Amino acid sequence: MIITLLRRILWLLTLVVAQMMVFNYIHLWGYATPLPYVFFILLFPLGTERWSILLWGFVCGLLCDMTSLTLGVGMAALTLTAFVQPPLLQMMAPKDAVEDMQPGYATMGLWSYFRYALVLTFIFCCAYFLIQTFNFFHLIDLLIAFGSSWALTFVLCLAIEAVHYKFTS
Repeated sequence: MIITLLRRILWLLTLVVAQMMVFNYIHLWGYATPLPYVFFILLFPLGTERWSILLWGFVCGLLCDMTSLTLGVGMAALTLTAFVQPPLLQMMAPKDAVEDMQPGYATMGLWSYFRYALVLTFIFCCAYFLIQTFNFFHLIDLLIAFGSSWALTFVLCLAIEAVHYKFTS
């Protein structure tokens, strides 16, 4: 229990500091901004209580907003993503999965994890950019920013999972 809590805190701090120090300054072509702190929500195992995931998502989003000055945008988007994560993981997990299955390449298989990460990053980026923009006056710019940031965030989450897989196996 304590080890799990310490690992979550370490992941939380690592992703928030990486967002604050590196990823906030990346704006490819003026549109694509990576938001890899959503990977924190991808880590929660099957069977984790929903209130726990919501609380962790809220705190992670709040810390990223405080360091990015985005005024609750990341917090709202990550809390929504945390709300959707348990049923989505339940739906995409293998039928014979154990109750505390850790999502990843090794436990879900490459394509199942790929779909899981794709959908969860889509929900997060969609919520993030819709809350941030809050209008449809510049729809083309919104779609370009959303699509490019989603692709960049998804690729970064897959890369982080590959490193995570190497160190845990």
